[in-house]
Amino acid sequence: MIGGLAVNAYVEPVVSMDLDVVIVMDALENLKNAAGNIFKIEEFPYSLNLSSPKTDLRIQIQTDLRYQSFISRSAYKKVMGYKMEVAGREDVLQGKIWAYCDETRRKSKRQKDLADIFRLIEAFPELKERLPDSINYK
Repeated sequence: MIGGLAVNAYVEPVVSMDLDVVIVMDALENLKNAAGNIFKIEEFPYSLNLSSPKTDLRIQIQTDLRYQSFISRSAYKKVMGYKMEVAGREDVLQGKIWAYCDETRRKSKRQKDLADIFRLIEAFPELKERLPDSINYK
């Protein structure tokens, strides 16, 4: 797991309707075939999005290859009462930095990414050194 819910594994939870995940790319076709019977599937350049009229939760499977290395460094953590495999906090931060720096994303999404970055830095000040110059945290 990456994204806002992954941030919740490390700091006080904030509600998110998106479940952002990374899977081994070799499993993507099998997942699409299995999920197609349950979910509406939309493909985008760097993600596969799953949704259902039965829930407000949206599942976004990240297909950007930069995230593949996160899988080997993930660990199980409790997120909102569930034990889930979550990217390491350094990787969660890196994913949020990439998302914030993507100027094609909606401004409101980028602002949430920035808030998540700051939440992680406040909880783990040693991560501040990983911020690019374009993100000013003072």
